[in-house]
Amino acid sequence: MTPACTAMEHRVPAKVPPDAIIGAVNINLLLLSVCQALFLTNNVTFIAINGLVGLALAPLGWMATLPVTGYVVGAALSAMPVARLQARLGRKRSFQIGLVVAALASALCALAVSIQSFWLLVAATVFGGFYSANASLYRFAGPELVAPALRERAISWVLAGGVAGAFIGPNLASAARGWLPVPFAGAYLALVGVAGCSLLALSFIRFPDHTPPLPGAARGRSARQLMRQPVFAVAVIAAALGYGVMNLLMAATPIAMQQCQHPFDRAALVLEWHVLGMFVPSFFTGHLIRRIGVLPVLGMGVALNLVCVAVALSGVELMQFLVALFALGVGWNFLYTGGTTLLNQAYRPEEKNRAQGVMDSCVFWTMALSSFASGALVTTQGWTWLNLGSLLPIALVAAALLWLARRGGARA
Repeated sequence: MTPACTAMEHRVPAKVPPDAIIGAVNINLLLLSVCQALFLTNNVTFIAINGLVGLALAPLGWMATLPVTGYVVGAALSAMPVARLQARLGRKRSFQIGLVVAALASALCALAVSIQSFWLLVAATVFGGFYSANASLYRFAGPELVAPALRERAISWVLAGGVAGAFIGPNLASAARGWLPVPFAGAYLALVGVAGCSLLALSFIRFPDHTPPLPGAARGRSARQLMRQPVFAVAVIAAALGYGVMNLLMAATPIAMQQCQHPFDRAALVLEWHVLGMFVPSFFTGHLIRRIGVLPVLGMGVALNLVCVAVALSGVELMQFLVALFALGVGWNFLYTGGTTLLNQAYRPEEKNRAQGVMDSCVFWTMALSSFASGALVTTQGWTWLNLGSLLPIALVAAALLWLARRGGARA
């Protein structure tokens, strides 16, 4: 890493009132965690139902997860525009726009299901991806609300909001799928209300005052220059491939369980435990990174991904699905939180929107590929080959971590 990067400091802007920071947690961070919980409620509900609705409406079986893929493609297409929007309008206004889009997209999904239009459903999920690209930046906004020494924990605490989403999402999908005569239309309409609740919580958050960049102001290094840094590259690889493996297996799980004659309620239970695995560790991941370092935590994430594959290959009973997906969730948490923490070492303050946009673009495009591959593989090759295929990206993450460790590792 360059000297400028090692000297970089992440400061709370001076305009944030001192009394807004109370010890480790403050009301702004708490409300941001609520927004994260509602974001995950939206995402888990989408994951729980989009593949099944897609399977029912798709012209061909391998297209079943295209509605899941559409959501991720929309986020990938929106990642850099959202980064520019946040640079121009600030965190709060950009997040609010994203939530309005979330409500409209959910309403369009309900309409698509009601009129049995597969391609309208796909288009609606692509449109909804703009919300995902916005809300994925909650984790970067959290450290801006706390003291510098707490930035790793702030990332974890924001992500910990997903614990509530772990309970609400699967249960909302299960309870609301029969609200209307057309299956699952009620679940999509319920997400309109979820977006409204998030808008309400967001309205009370006091973000640091935003000043748009002045014409001619220093913009820092280009995306290409940022990506040439070993720390930046490994952070992106860990987050993107970690997310890709998680998405590959998670998106296929409801379909695989249906193929194995498990009822929908069991698939919802497995997803609930999976999302708990994703976000419960957030209560201590930041502390663990501070204690043992970011690279060991990333290594633990790789190991847990391997545990997931081993358990999944051992059978298709409910307990094996549940344990495999729980291990996958914890592994994702270590890789995603660790990758985000590592990225914070690799950019200067004026480069934050560009750096964060690059990471999320890579994450979302990887997720888009894995979402499409998930439906194609599970419907044509089966659950076993899907898990075996996930070993390649897991091995690539492990190789990247070893490469960075040999170069001297990371500071965090």
